[in-house]
Amino acid sequence: MTIDSRQDSATDKRAVVLVHDRDPALGYRNIGTLAPELESRGYRLDVHSFDYGHADTPPSLDDAGMVVVMGSPDAAYGESSWIGPEIGYLERAIEKDVPILGVCFGGQLLARILGGTVTRSQFPEHGLTETISVCPDLMGPGPWMEYHDDTFVAPDTATVIASNSAGQQAFVHGRHLGLQFHPEIDVDVFDSWADAWVRDGIEQDQDMVDAIRKDLVENEADLRARCAALLDGWISRCALPASHYGGEHELQ
Repeated sequence: MTIDSRQDSATDKRAVVLVHDRDPALGYRNIGTLAPELESRGYRLDVHSFDYGHADTPPSLDDAGMVVVMGSPDAAYGESSWIGPEIGYLERAIEKDVPILGVCFGGQLLARILGGTVTRSQFPEHGLTETISVCPDLMGPGPWMEYHDDTFVAPDTATVIASNSAGQQAFVHGRHLGLQFHPEIDVDVFDSWADAWVRDGIEQDQDMVDAIRKDLVENEADLRARCAALLDGWISRCALPASHYGGEHELQ
């Protein structure tokens, strides 16, 4: 499944976006505010899914400006048949020095690939959550949207740039950025999750769901602004020459 974005095909910047839903339309909705924010910065979205039986050839990495890996209901430590091919694709992106942005599941999978760990969390997080950022130029303190029962520990070669009492929330590794939270969230993204929960028979605490949706309605504009600022910070970091990192994955 490859979906061209609504951007002019003449655009010379391409963002590969990996989504995780058997319904292409629902998968596209999951990209949330990242879609218009990337498009407004001149990126053409090339959307693909490895999971749920999709057998299309994945987008070429040769001229990709970035790879964005979205969330998933599955575990990044799992061994579903599609996870291996997706890992292989991301390993090739790393070899080609294509910057990767991992969102929630995507951040967990990135941590796994780079040598970190992903496990079931003792402190699941759901809803708008405060974090502590040591790199405000790249990532503000939030609150950020959390909806996960798993957690990552970044590899030793990465730099953790945000955390809270539940665990690590963001790390950088060269030009790659792994997030535990959902910067792309808006009301439609959350509604798309709810649609998938109903479709797949996944029970949720309805009072919690209603409370989170109310918070999102009230904070949607601020959340989009935070997503835009995070994206700008990451794109600026990606533009730095490889020599900036000097073989070490520290912020400089």
